[in-house]
Amino acid sequence: MGRHSKKLVVVDAVKDWVMDGRVKPGERFYSEYELAKLFDVSRHTVRLAMRELVHEGWLYREQGVGTFCGEPFASKKGDSKTNGKNIGVMMTYLSDYIFPSIIRGMETYLTDRGYSLTLVCTENNHAKERLCLRNLLDLNMDGLILEPTKSNQFNPNMDCYLELEQRNIPYLMINQFYSQLSPFHLKMDDVKGGYMATDHLIQLGHEQILGIFKSDDLQGVHRMQGFLEAMRHGKRSISPENLVTFTTEQLHHDFAEKLLNTLTNKNKLPTAIVCYNDFIAKSVQTVLEKLHLSISQDISLIGFDDSSLAEEINLTTIAHPKSRMGIDAAKFIIAVVEGKELDSSTIYEPELIVRSSTDVINKNRSAVF
Repeated sequence: MGRHSKKLVVVDAVKDWVMDGRVKPGERFYSEYELAKLFDVSRHTVRLAMRELVHEGWLYREQGVGTFCGEPFASKKGDSKTNGKNIGVMMTYLSDYIFPSIIRGMETYLTDRGYSLTLVCTENNHAKERLCLRNLLDLNMDGLILEPTKSNQFNPNMDCYLELEQRNIPYLMINQFYSQLSPFHLKMDDVKGGYMATDHLIQLGHEQILGIFKSDDLQGVHRMQGFLEAMRHGKRSISPENLVTFTTEQLHHDFAEKLLNTLTNKNKLPTAIVCYNDFIAKSVQTVLEKLHLSISQDISLIGFDDSSLAEEINLTTIAHPKSRMGIDAAKFIIAVVEGKELDSSTIYEPELIVRSSTDVINKNRSAVF
Protein backbone atom coordinates (compact mmCIF):
# COMPACT_ATOMS: atom_id res chain seq x y z
CA MET A 1 0.00 0.00 0.00
CA GLY A 2 1.46 3.38 -1.04
CA ARG A 3 1.81 6.38 1.23
CA HIS A 4 -1.16 8.07 -0.48
CA SER A 5 -3.39 5.06 0.19
CA LYS A 6 -2.21 4.84 3.80
CA LYS A 7 -3.04 8.50 4.26
CA LEU A 8 -6.58 7.89 2.95
CA VAL A 9 -7.04 5.01 5.37
CA VAL A 10 -6.23 7.35 8.26
CA VAL A 11 -8.42 10.15 6.88
CA ASP A 12 -11.42 7.88 6.31
CA ALA A 13 -11.07 6.22 9.72
CA VAL A 14 -10.98 9.55 11.53
CA LYS A 15 -14.06 10.75 9.65
CA ASP A 16 -15.86 7.54 10.65
CA TRP A 17 -14.91 8.09 14.30
CA VAL A 18 -16.41 11.57 14.18
CA MET A 19 -19.53 10.39 12.36
CA ASP A 20 -20.08 7.58 14.88
CA GLY A 21 -19.46 9.83 17.89
CA ARG A 22 -16.30 8.04 19.00
CA VAL A 23 -14.78 11.52 19.24
CA LYS A 24 -16.98 14.54 19.93
CA PRO A 25 -16.69 18.26 19.07
CA GLY A 26 -14.15 20.01 21.25
CA GLU A 27 -12.55 16.79 22.54
CA ARG A 28 -8.77 16.53 22.46
CA PHE A 29 -7.73 14.25 19.60
CA TYR A 30 -4.95 11.66 19.36
CA SER A 31 -1.38 12.87 18.92
CA GLU A 32 0.58 12.11 15.75
CA TYR A 33 2.56 9.51 17.68
CA GLU A 34 -0.58 7.77 18.92
CA LEU A 35 -2.16 7.68 15.45
CA ALA A 36 1.05 6.34 13.90
CA LYS A 37 0.98 3.48 16.42
CA LEU A 38 -2.74 2.82 15.92
CA PHE A 39 -2.48 2.57 12.13
CA ASP A 40 1.09 1.25 11.94
CA VAL A 41 2.13 4.05 9.58
CA SER A 42 4.86 6.68 9.62
CA ARG A 43 4.55 10.01 11.42
CA HIS A 44 4.85 11.71 8.02
CA THR A 45 1.79 9.83 6.72
CA VAL A 46 -0.17 10.82 9.82
CA ARG A 47 0.95 14.43 9.43
CA LEU A 48 -0.35 14.51 5.85
CA ALA A 49 -3.66 12.98 6.94
CA MET A 50 -4.13 15.42 9.80
CA ARG A 51 -3.28 18.37 7.55
CA GLU A 52 -6.11 17.32 5.21
CA LEU A 53 -8.54 16.76 8.09
CA VAL A 54 -7.76 20.19 9.54
CA HIS A 55 -8.14 21.82 6.12
CA GLU A 56 -11.59 20.23 5.70
CA GLY A 57 -12.68 21.25 9.20
CA TRP A 58 -12.90 17.77 10.76
CA LEU A 59 -10.12 18.66 13.20
CA TYR A 60 -8.66 21.94 14.41
CA ARG A 61 -5.41 22.84 16.11
CA GLU A 62 -4.71 25.27 18.92
CA GLN A 63 -1.15 26.51 19.13
CA GLY A 64 0.69 25.04 22.09
CA VAL A 65 -2.38 23.09 23.26
CA GLY A 66 -3.11 20.25 20.82
CA THR A 67 -5.50 18.95 18.18
CA PHE A 68 -9.26 18.74 18.76
CA CYS A 69 -12.35 17.36 17.06
CA GLY A 70 -13.90 20.17 15.05
CA GLU A 71 -16.70 18.64 12.96
CA PRO A 72 -20.03 18.88 14.76
CA PHE A 73 -22.09 18.16 11.68
CA ALA A 74 -21.02 14.62 10.91
CA SER A 75 -23.34 13.00 13.42
CA LYS A 76 -26.27 14.19 11.30
CA LYS A 77 -25.28 11.63 8.62
CA GLY A 78 -26.30 13.99 5.81
CA ASP A 79 -29.67 14.90 7.34
CA SER A 80 -30.07 18.64 6.74
CA LYS A 81 -33.04 18.97 9.07
CA THR A 82 -32.47 18.77 12.81
CA ASN A 83 -34.92 16.94 15.04
CA GLY A 84 -36.35 18.85 17.99
CA LYS A 85 -35.08 22.19 19.26
CA ASN A 86 -31.49 22.92 18.38
CA ILE A 87 -29.35 26.01 18.92
CA GLY A 88 -26.13 26.47 16.97
CA VAL A 89 -23.21 28.03 18.82
CA MET A 90 -20.25 29.41 16.86
CA MET A 91 -17.22 30.49 18.90
CA THR A 92 -13.74 31.62 17.91
CA TYR A 93 -12.31 28.94 20.22
CA LEU A 94 -13.84 26.09 22.23
CA SER A 95 -11.43 24.09 24.31
CA ASP A 96 -9.51 26.44 26.57
CA TYR A 97 -9.19 29.82 28.27
CA ILE A 98 -12.63 31.34 29.17
CA PHE A 99 -14.60 29.61 26.39
CA PRO A 100 -15.51 26.36 28.20
CA SER A 101 -17.09 28.44 31.01
CA ILE A 102 -19.19 30.41 28.50
CA ILE A 103 -20.29 27.22 26.74
CA ARG A 104 -21.13 25.43 30.00
CA GLY A 105 -23.38 28.34 30.94
CA MET A 106 -25.23 28.04 27.63
CA GLU A 107 -25.43 24.26 27.78
CA THR A 108 -26.83 24.17 31.32
CA TYR A 109 -29.63 26.60 30.52
CA LEU A 110 -30.49 25.14 27.10
CA THR A 111 -30.51 21.46 28.04
CA ASP A 112 -32.65 22.13 31.11
CA ARG A 113 -35.26 23.52 28.72
CA GLY A 114 -35.16 20.74 26.15
CA TYR A 115 -32.77 22.34 23.65
CA SER A 116 -29.61 20.77 22.28
CA LEU A 117 -26.39 22.46 21.17
CA THR A 118 -24.38 22.18 17.98
CA LEU A 119 -20.93 23.68 18.58
CA VAL A 120 -18.59 24.98 15.89
CA CYS A 121 -15.23 26.73 16.07
CA THR A 122 -13.78 29.31 13.67
CA GLU A 123 -10.30 29.66 15.24
CA ASN A 124 -10.81 33.37 14.46
CA ASN A 125 -10.36 32.57 10.77
CA HIS A 126 -12.73 33.91 8.09
CA ALA A 127 -12.48 30.82 5.87
CA LYS A 128 -13.37 28.53 8.77
CA GLU A 129 -16.13 30.92 9.82
CA ARG A 130 -17.67 30.58 6.37
CA LEU A 131 -17.54 26.78 6.60
CA CYS A 132 -19.20 26.92 10.02
CA LEU A 133 -21.95 29.29 8.88
CA ARG A 134 -22.73 27.28 5.74
CA ASN A 135 -23.05 24.08 7.75
CA LEU A 136 -25.23 25.74 10.38
CA LEU A 137 -27.46 27.06 7.60
CA ASP A 138 -27.71 23.57 6.11
CA LEU A 139 -28.75 22.18 9.50
CA ASN A 140 -31.68 24.61 9.84
CA MET A 141 -30.98 25.62 13.43
CA ASP A 142 -33.83 27.12 15.45
CA GLY A 143 -31.50 29.91 16.55
CA LEU A 144 -27.83 30.82 16.67
CA ILE A 145 -25.40 32.27 19.22
CA LEU A 146 -22.41 33.65 17.33
CA GLU A 147 -19.04 35.13 18.26
CA PRO A 148 -17.71 37.34 15.44
CA THR A 149 -14.46 36.52 13.69
CA LYS A 150 -11.83 39.30 13.59
CA SER A 151 -14.47 41.85 14.49
CA ASN A 152 -12.20 44.81 13.71
CA GLN A 153 -11.84 43.77 10.07
CA PHE A 154 -14.19 43.70 7.09
CA ASN A 155 -16.00 40.37 7.11
CA PRO A 156 -16.09 38.60 3.72
CA ASN A 157 -18.90 36.33 4.99
CA MET A 158 -21.51 39.06 5.26
CA ASP A 159 -23.64 37.23 2.68
CA CYS A 160 -24.03 34.34 5.14
CA TYR A 161 -25.25 36.66 7.87
CA LEU A 162 -27.67 38.32 5.47
CA GLU A 163 -28.96 34.87 4.50
CA LEU A 164 -29.70 34.21 8.18
CA GLU A 165 -31.87 37.31 8.22
CA GLN A 166 -33.51 36.44 4.90
CA ARG A 167 -34.44 33.00 6.24
CA ASN A 168 -35.66 34.50 9.53
CA ILE A 169 -33.21 32.49 11.62
CA PRO A 170 -32.83 34.40 14.90
CA TYR A 171 -29.30 35.02 16.13
CA LEU A 172 -27.39 37.06 18.64
CA MET A 173 -23.71 37.87 19.02
CA ILE A 174 -21.48 37.66 22.09
CA ASN A 175 -18.23 39.37 23.08
CA GLN A 176 -18.55 41.69 20.08
CA PHE A 177 -20.79 42.35 17.08
CA TYR A 178 -20.70 43.62 13.51
CA SER A 179 -22.05 47.17 13.71
CA GLN A 180 -23.38 47.12 10.14
CA LEU A 181 -25.78 44.31 11.11
CA SER A 182 -26.92 45.89 14.41
CA PRO A 183 -27.70 42.48 15.96
CA PHE A 184 -28.82 41.83 19.52
CA HIS A 185 -25.58 41.33 21.41
CA LEU A 186 -23.93 40.68 24.79
CA LYS A 187 -20.53 42.20 25.45
CA MET A 188 -18.23 43.65 28.04
CA ASP A 189 -17.65 47.39 28.32
CA ASP A 190 -14.11 46.86 27.07
CA VAL A 191 -13.28 50.57 26.88
CA LYS A 192 -14.14 51.01 30.55
CA GLY A 193 -12.29 47.81 31.43
CA GLY A 194 -9.14 49.03 29.69
CA TYR A 195 -9.48 52.37 31.48
CA MET A 196 -9.93 50.72 34.89
CA ALA A 197 -6.91 48.44 34.41
CA THR A 198 -4.67 51.36 33.43
CA ASP A 199 -6.04 53.74 36.05
CA HIS A 200 -5.33 51.13 38.73
CA LEU A 201 -1.64 51.28 37.79
CA ILE A 202 -1.67 55.07 37.63
CA GLN A 203 -3.17 55.22 41.14
CA LEU A 204 -0.27 53.06 42.29
CA GLY A 205 2.10 55.75 41.01
CA HIS A 206 3.32 54.19 37.76
CA GLU A 207 4.55 56.57 35.06
CA GLN A 208 6.04 54.30 32.40
CA ILE A 209 3.17 51.97 31.48
CA LEU A 210 3.28 49.66 28.46
CA GLY A 211 0.07 48.49 26.75
CA ILE A 212 -0.12 45.25 24.72
CA PHE A 213 -3.32 44.81 22.68
CA LYS A 214 -4.81 42.68 19.92
CA SER A 215 -5.66 44.73 16.83
CA ASP A 216 -7.90 42.53 14.65
CA ASP A 217 -10.65 42.06 17.27
CA LEU A 218 -12.68 44.99 18.56
CA GLN A 219 -12.18 43.82 22.15
CA GLY A 220 -8.49 44.65 21.79
CA VAL A 221 -9.13 47.96 20.04
CA HIS A 222 -11.61 49.05 22.71
CA ARG A 223 -9.34 47.98 25.57
CA MET A 224 -6.55 49.95 23.94
CA GLN A 225 -8.90 52.95 23.70
CA GLY A 226 -9.54 52.70 27.44
CA PHE A 227 -5.79 52.45 28.06
CA LEU A 228 -5.11 55.62 26.07
CA GLU A 229 -7.96 57.53 27.72
CA ALA A 230 -6.67 56.63 31.18
CA MET A 231 -3.11 57.59 30.25
CA ARG A 232 -4.28 60.99 29.00
CA HIS A 233 -6.53 61.55 32.00
CA GLY A 234 -3.68 60.61 34.34
CA LYS A 235 -1.33 62.96 32.47
CA ARG A 236 0.99 60.11 31.58
CA SER A 237 3.27 60.33 28.57
CA ILE A 238 2.08 58.32 25.56
CA SER A 239 4.73 57.49 23.00
CA PRO A 240 4.77 54.86 20.24
CA GLU A 241 7.02 52.82 22.54
CA ASN A 242 4.19 52.60 25.07
CA LEU A 243 2.06 50.52 22.71
CA VAL A 244 2.51 47.01 21.28
CA THR A 245 -0.17 45.55 18.99
CA PHE A 246 -0.53 42.11 17.43
CA THR A 247 -2.93 40.09 15.26
CA THR A 248 -4.29 36.55 15.63
CA GLU A 249 -1.64 35.21 13.24
CA GLN A 250 1.20 37.04 15.00
CA LEU A 251 0.10 35.59 18.33
CA HIS A 252 0.59 32.09 16.93
CA HIS A 253 4.08 32.78 15.58
CA ASP A 254 6.73 33.24 18.28
CA PHE A 255 4.86 36.02 20.08
CA ALA A 256 6.84 35.60 23.32
CA GLU A 257 10.14 35.78 21.43
CA LYS A 258 9.08 38.97 19.64
CA LEU A 259 7.97 40.49 22.93
CA LEU A 260 11.32 39.57 24.46
CA ASN A 261 13.10 41.37 21.61
CA THR A 262 10.84 44.40 22.07
CA LEU A 263 11.62 44.69 25.77
CA THR A 264 15.36 44.01 25.49
CA ASN A 265 15.67 46.75 22.84
CA LYS A 266 14.42 49.37 25.32
CA ASN A 267 16.96 51.43 27.22
CA LYS A 268 14.56 51.47 30.17
CA LEU A 269 11.82 48.97 30.87
CA PRO A 270 8.31 50.05 31.85
CA THR A 271 7.39 49.71 35.52
CA ALA A 272 3.94 48.31 34.62
CA ILE A 273 2.28 46.48 31.72
CA VAL A 274 -1.42 46.36 30.75
CA CYS A 275 -2.21 43.19 28.78
CA TYR A 276 -5.02 42.51 26.29
CA ASN A 277 -5.97 39.44 28.31
CA ASP A 278 -4.68 36.95 30.88
CA PHE A 279 -3.20 34.72 28.17
CA ILE A 280 -0.95 37.58 27.03
CA ALA A 281 -0.09 38.32 30.66
CA LYS A 282 1.08 34.72 31.03
CA SER A 283 3.32 35.18 27.97
CA VAL A 284 4.70 38.38 29.50
CA GLN A 285 5.45 36.51 32.71
CA THR A 286 7.52 34.00 30.71
CA VAL A 287 9.45 36.85 29.08
CA LEU A 288 10.08 38.57 32.43
CA GLU A 289 11.45 35.33 33.86
CA LYS A 290 13.93 35.16 30.98
CA LEU A 291 14.99 38.71 31.88
CA HIS A 292 15.33 37.66 35.55
CA LEU A 293 12.63 40.13 36.58
CA SER A 294 9.81 39.41 39.00
CA ILE A 295 6.16 40.40 38.73
CA SER A 296 5.16 43.26 41.05
CA GLN A 297 8.61 43.73 42.60
CA ASP A 298 10.16 44.75 39.27
CA ILE A 299 7.19 45.19 36.92
CA SER A 300 3.50 45.32 37.81
CA LEU A 301 1.30 43.26 35.50
CA ILE A 302 -2.44 43.37 34.85
CA GLY A 303 -4.61 41.21 32.57
CA PHE A 304 -8.21 40.95 31.44
CA ASP A 305 -10.88 38.19 31.78
CA ASP A 306 -10.08 36.70 35.23
CA SER A 307 -9.43 33.28 33.71
CA SER A 308 -7.87 30.29 35.46
CA LEU A 309 -4.51 31.63 34.26
CA ALA A 310 -5.04 34.73 36.42
CA GLU A 311 -5.46 32.58 39.53
CA GLU A 312 -2.47 30.47 38.53
CA ILE A 313 -0.07 33.44 38.46
CA ASN A 314 -1.95 35.55 41.06
CA LEU A 315 -2.69 38.17 38.43
CA THR A 316 -4.61 41.41 38.91
CA THR A 317 -7.22 41.43 36.15
CA ILE A 318 -10.60 42.64 34.91
CA ALA A 319 -13.34 40.03 35.36
CA HIS A 320 -15.26 38.65 32.37
CA PRO A 321 -18.83 37.40 33.09
CA LYS A 322 -18.11 34.04 31.39
CA SER A 323 -20.79 31.57 32.54
CA ARG A 324 -23.23 34.42 33.22
CA MET A 325 -22.81 35.55 29.62
CA GLY A 326 -23.41 31.99 28.45
CA ILE A 327 -26.60 31.68 30.49
CA ASP A 328 -27.83 35.10 29.35
CA ALA A 329 -27.11 34.24 25.70
CA ALA A 330 -29.07 30.99 26.01
CA LYS A 331 -31.91 32.76 27.82
CA PHE A 332 -32.15 35.48 25.19
CA ILE A 333 -31.96 33.22 22.13
CA ILE A 334 -34.73 30.98 23.53
CA ALA A 335 -36.85 34.08 24.15
CA VAL A 336 -36.42 35.13 20.51
CA VAL A 337 -37.06 31.60 19.18
CA GLU A 338 -40.25 31.45 21.22
CA GLY A 339 -41.46 34.75 19.79
CA LYS A 340 -40.74 37.16 22.63
CA GLU A 341 -39.50 40.69 21.97
CA LEU A 342 -36.20 41.83 23.43
CA ASP A 343 -35.81 45.49 24.29
CA SER A 344 -32.05 46.00 24.18
CA SER A 345 -28.61 44.42 24.11
CA THR A 346 -26.56 43.87 27.27
CA ILE A 347 -23.25 45.47 28.14
CA TYR A 348 -21.59 44.04 31.24
CA GLU A 349 -19.82 46.33 33.71
CA PRO A 350 -16.14 45.47 34.25
CA GLU A 351 -14.90 44.56 37.71
CA LEU A 352 -11.31 44.97 38.89
CA ILE A 353 -9.89 41.91 40.67
CA VAL A 354 -6.77 42.95 42.59
CA ARG A 355 -4.11 40.34 43.29
CA SER A 356 -0.39 40.49 44.05
CA SER A 357 0.87 41.14 40.48
CA THR A 358 0.41 44.91 40.90
CA ASP A 359 2.04 47.07 43.55
CA VAL A 360 2.90 50.70 44.29
CA ILE A 361 5.68 52.29 42.30
CA ASN A 362 8.03 52.90 45.24
CA LYS A 363 8.42 49.16 45.70
CA ASN A 364 9.66 48.74 42.13
CA ARG A 365 13.27 49.12 41.20
CA SER A 366 14.07 50.87 37.92
CA ALA A 367 15.11 48.17 35.46
CA VAL A 368 17.78 49.48 33.10
CA PHE A 369 19.88 47.60 30.54
